[in-house]
Amino acid sequence: MQTYRHEFPSVEDYLHHRAPYLMVDDIQSISDSEIVTSRRVTGEEYFLQGHFPGAPVVPGAMMQEMTTQSAGILIAARYNPMPEYNTHDPHFNEYALGVLVKVEQARFKGFARPGDQLEIRVNLNERLSGIFDFRATIAVGDKIIMRNRFQLTNIESSVLTGPVGV
Repeated sequence: MQTYRHEFPSVEDYLHHRAPYLMVDDIQSISDSEIVTSRRVTGEEYFLQGHFPGAPVVPGAMMQEMTTQSAGILIAARYNPMPEYNTHDPHFNEYALGVLVKVEQARFKGFARPGDQLEIRVNLNERLSGIFDFRATIAVGDKIIMRNRFQLTNIESSVLTGPVGV
């Protein structure tokens, strides 16, 4: 299994997500079964406003989203069923890639605060009938602050976008 490093022009080449909801800054490495991404918590994120005043910490739901976006990059890079994929026009694509269908075993063991550099490591456990089963960790330095397991799938874009022009 070969791992590729720093050949990716942008996270946005793989995800439809855009600021302010883009939760991944950079792809560190990627293989067929693992992706490592990063996120610097700046303190300016919209989700830190009021969570908590005077002691801002990244909400657990946002850490979950960091892991699912990272897994979505892995799916788009290695398991994309479309020969052509357009991240700027979701109506162009036949499928919406990496749609969350299940979260389980989320454990939070620490906090992510402004100034922290987060390492998001996601492993593909199994791919069965269009369901991708992942486990992930988020670490600050050598301390794991979150572990989870979740599933993503690819669905027809029309289900996600609804009718054009509505």
